[in-house]
Amino acid sequence: MARVLVLGGTSWLGGRVARVAVEAGHDVTCLARGLSGPVPRGARLVRGDRDDEGVYAAELGRGAWDLVVDLARAPRHARGAVRTLGGAARAWVLVSSVSVYARHDEPGADESAQLLPALRADFAAPEQYGEGKAACEAAVTLARGPDALLVRAGLIVGSGDRSDRFGYWPGRFALAARDGGPVLVPRRRDRPVQWVHVDDLARWVVSAGLAGVTGFRNAVGPAVPLGAVLDTCAAVAGFTGELVPATDDALQSAGVQEFMGPHSLPLWLADPAWCSFMDRSGAAALRDGLTHRPLTEVVADAAAWETRLGPARTRKGAGLDRAEERSVIRRLR
Repeated sequence: MARVLVLGGTSWLGGRVARVAVEAGHDVTCLARGLSGPVPRGARLVRGDRDDEGVYAAELGRGAWDLVVDLARAPRHARGAVRTLGGAARAWVLVSSVSVYARHDEPGADESAQLLPALRADFAAPEQYGEGKAACEAAVTLARGPDALLVRAGLIVGSGDRSDRFGYWPGRFALAARDGGPVLVPRRRDRPVQWVHVDDLARWVVSAGLAGVTGFRNAVGPAVPLGAVLDTCAAVAGFTGELVPATDDALQSAGVQEFMGPHSLPLWLADPAWCSFMDRSGAAALRDGLTHRPLTEVVADAAAWETRLGPARTRKGAGLDRAEERSVIRRLR
């Protein structure tokens, strides 16, 4: 049994990390405000606001940790945690993001690619997410040198995902199969799409951390063509209706945004500067044991989650509402 501290543990990925560790028989503590939900059964919740660096002192008094997993996105949180607890942890994992990279137009780029400048502020605005994560990485590296695992996750998908970035498609095809209407899709089907399933990532974070894996790792699966993703989503949903392919220019002229946010078409990236955002090398993590489930299982899981949420709901994270999609289709025709 290992002593595992999850800095988080009540949100999506953090909760999965804590659950994986509990199911493996480890002694798990989660330090969080507790606002995102309960910790997994079998884990202990220590309530604390990480804006106050004093919250770590109590955990320091509990002795050494075999593994600390930090999911911080605020540089202040990452600095305070590793400065206070870093010396009492045998292994340290920071979950970072591929958003730390300065360029996204280099197909197959690995962990040696250029990074964004680290944010100097304590907290990152939404548009500074990459710079904030780069600052979190810098804080951990400064405190522990090479003795930490920094996991640069790609697009995280699976049950529990409320971003709509991947789940939009199985949800939309399911809705169209029910109402008999067409589905708007990008005409370009060859662009790469890349992801990591939340449960695959959580298991690897715990196992690799306890195994002593260190260094920088892109936690991404193999890149596959967008068309393969769309075809699989349609098949899982039982959709056999009409597709309305649209060129990049047509979508942009209709006011459709790329990838995420309001009025967007998820997974669609037309900007050449972002053409390889979902096409990075995950070879290093693969060598260290990260595994990826088949696309059909990923889509089936996302489809089941969409069913729970309701495919006809108003989209908040990404995607087009059904009425909005129909309006775009009419305009294109």
